Amino acid sequence: MRGKLQRFGSAMMAPVLLFPFFGMMLGLTVVFKNPSIFGSLAQEGTVWFQFWDTVQLASLTVFFQMPLVFVLGLPIALAKNAQGRAVLESFVGYIVFNYYINGILSNWGSAFGVDFTQEVGGVSGLTRIAGIKTLDTSILGAIIIAAVMVWLHNKYFEKELPEWLGIFQGTPLVAAIAFVFMLPLALITCFVWPSIQQGIFSLQGVMTSSGVFGVWLYTFLERILIPTGLHHFIYTPFLFGPAVVQDGIVNYWISNLSNFAQSTEPLKELFAGAGFALHGNSKIFGVPGIALAMYLTAKPQNRKKVGALLLAATLTSVITGITEPIEFTFLFIAPYLFLIHSLLAATMAATMYAFGVVGNFGGGLIEFAFMNWIPLFNNHWPTYLIQIVIGLIFTVIYFFLFRYLILRFNIPLPGRQNDDEESKLYTKKDYQQAKKSSFSDKARDILEGLGGKDNILDVTSCATRLRVTVKDQSLVKDDKYFLSIGTHGLVKKENNIQVIVGLSVSQVREHFEGLLK
Repeated sequence: MRGKLQRFGSAMMAPVLLFPFFGMMLGLTVVFKNPSIFGSLAQEGTVWFQFWDTVQLASLTVFFQMPLVFVLGLPIALAKNAQGRAVLESFVGYIVFNYYINGILSNWGSAFGVDFTQEVGGVSGLTRIAGIKTLDTSILGAIIIAAVMVWLHNKYFEKELPEWLGIFQGTPLVAAIAFVFMLPLALITCFVWPSIQQGIFSLQGVMTSSGVFGVWLYTFLERILIPTGLHHFIYTPFLFGPAVVQDGIVNYWISNLSNFAQSTEPLKELFAGAGFALHGNSKIFGVPGIALAMYLTAKPQNRKKVGALLLAATLTSVITGITEPIEFTFLFIAPYLFLIHSLLAATMAATMYAFGVVGNFGGGLIEFAFMNWIPLFNNHWPTYLIQIVIGLIFTVIYFFLFRYLILRFNIPLPGRQNDDEESKLYTKKDYQQAKKSSFSDKARDILEGLGGKDNILDVTSCATRLRVTVKDQSLVKDDKYFLSIGTHGLVKKENNIQVIVGLSVSQVREHFEGLLK
């Protein structure tokens, strides 16, 4: 069950990785349309304004069509074969599902307690999906339908039919079964979802009124669950689902970014719920403190070697928000350091929230700048000054606490070992040499380390990790081997193996799956 949850959680990264670029472009358009920065050039009606208004609409693509993005994105990672056809099937199933809901509520809406004559949006609980008026099940409905469609695809896509029915094999068969399957699902949704929507509206009030402790608990769980791969199930309902606002914090923040930029009211008063998107601060301010502690506690003769790797990993964390190269360096050597890291990350987010800091701060520096600081700086710079000051204070706390613990308990982190061969695994030369290898070479090396293709049962990936289910874990080589071929390490959970590849994991996975075929 854990393996299935990890696989599903990692599949969420396929659509999520689209958000940083589109968010960056949206942040730029908000800046360029701001009259307080560009004066009369940015006044409504000018060619400048009209151009950037057009770009802004395009930048909202993935945020306004988020359910479709997830319906199309999840099968890429979850389907066991013929992923392209699974994407088509998922789209068709989702459209059929919403057409069923439209028909049911158009004819019998009152029986389900739904006034289907209302306009979409607001508190009506209605929306439009691909032009279809339907219940607003948000990203949750999209994820459920995508999961159902992937299950149908994996079960029936390769089913053989009699020759005279051969035209219905494959995608047509999956679509036909889905056509029948979606009717009871739509009926159940019409019965259940209106009550869930009412509960969601109530939950929003509870979450936003839970204050500092709520932000602390959310951030702690998001961080501490990273080794299990289940952290996706913490942040997804908040950032992209209805835990705080109906369409998720990210979508709400993006949609109102222009309004926030023009307002002089404190951001916390404008949208207090955005306190549940502060977990990225540990990536910007916490990781550098950890890296500096690791560098200065390394043996003097090893600092140059270790520093090169730590610098690359720290920049990865700060710029992109990918923390695993640093976190997994100490996670399995001294797990209590990761617990302390999670506690500090939660305390940092809660402290910032207590001082009025809110925003879309789940990623790295790119997201911080283009979705927060740059578009909103003119009217909200005091808030961001407070954020940076608190962040830097925690950088110092991270450094001194980690330095003390590493020295106090003599933790054998890179550069502190007596074994020269062990230290060599972390040198700049080895790191660069590993980077030179092609995606196909790395995929081949990883496959060899996992015991060969006959030992592979299943494969998927998240933002940085190749996740594999093996038949016999005893055939999997040790962490030293995987470090030597240029990956960042290995995580074993019985037969569920995670190879920490880095940001090139998507390309490596393509070659890896090609080798399996």
